[in-house]
Amino acid sequence: MSDSQRDPLAGCLAYLEAHRSFAAKKDRKPLPFITLSREAGAGAVTIGERTAELLNQDRNEASGPPWTVFDKNLVERVMEDHQLPSALKRFLPEDVLPGVTSAVEEMLGLHPSAWTLAEHTTETILRLANLGNVILIGRGSSFITAKMKPAVHIRLVAPLENRLHRLSQFHQLTLHEATQFAKKADQGRRRYVKRYFGGAIDDPLHYTATINTGQLSAEAVARLIAEAVRQTAG
Repeated sequence: MSDSQRDPLAGCLAYLEAHRSFAAKKDRKPLPFITLSREAGAGAVTIGERTAELLNQDRNEASGPPWTVFDKNLVERVMEDHQLPSALKRFLPEDVLPGVTSAVEEMLGLHPSAWTLAEHTTETILRLANLGNVILIGRGSSFITAKMKPAVHIRLVAPLENRLHRLSQFHQLTLHEATQFAKKADQGRRRYVKRYFGGAIDDPLHYTATINTGQLSAEAVARLIAEAVRQTAG
């Protein structure tokens, strides 16, 4: 297991370090990036990691630093960029904090407002997308970067039965627990996008493609996305 797999922040730092010399080059073309929006249990992390592997097989010096997936390590990057204490991790969910809880805790000085944290996340996502060769999972990344190019925006969906099976295996949950997990995650992500970006997370016209991972293997989906990137960046 690599250092970046053991430590999410290590992956962030390795990615940024790899960009230093490339970013300094004059007249470099903008690098592509990918956003993955997903239903809970649709396999986004597995697909994102495999897509990065496929794109890195094509990579050469001219095509920039290695592709990197930002999921859990995106939270680490937000905290690093904005010098936030680690105790704030629990206030960076992909959901809208309850209004009363958020207001009271802000008045008591326990953490920045939910809007401020969302702004910090937005700034970090824009920075990473601008660097390119990055796969951004969730947190409204497709809405934040909607006007940026070259980009491929993907929505991953699957039948509930497939998603519950994946969640049960990955998180070691009972069927009931997996059902509750999926419901809470999907509702939270929907609220997050609606509240902070005024969008509908499941609007198919917002994405380059919506892919049913219940009908295709993770390998097949990753190859579709990688080919879309090649076409977009070409």
